[in-house]
Amino acid sequence: MNTPDNLKYTKDHEWVRIENEFAVVGITDFAQSELGDIVFVDIPTEGETLAKEEKFGDIEAVKTVAPAFMPLSGEVVEINAALESEPEKVNTDPYGEGWMIKIKYSDASEIDTLLSADQYKEII
Repeated sequence: MNTPDNLKYTKDHEWVRIENEFAVVGITDFAQSELGDIVFVDIPTEGETLAKEEKFGDIEAVKTVAPAFMPLSGEVVEINAALESEPEKVNTDPYGEGWMIKIKYSDASEIDTLLSADQYKEII
């Protein structure tokens, strides 16, 4: 299972890459493998400000639909538009082209509550 050391993680299987005052967010390799073939990614929250652990969208796989949760409080400033036509990128490249949202986080102290790669590996 691929769990890059340079990212932060949540117990709900989102990954976070901090880029200055922004955070790029997606679901982990473990999460996409558990879901199976992803057929649709629905993220209606662009431009909205959401609290940590609030739902920002849904990931639809062949057999199930799973919610995706905010790892940090902040504004959803960008969604990965490529996922509208190619949701399978979440399966093939979850940490790269399969990213889901970019947020401008509002509380930097919340970053310290995220899990390291080692801590996330213990959960899975």
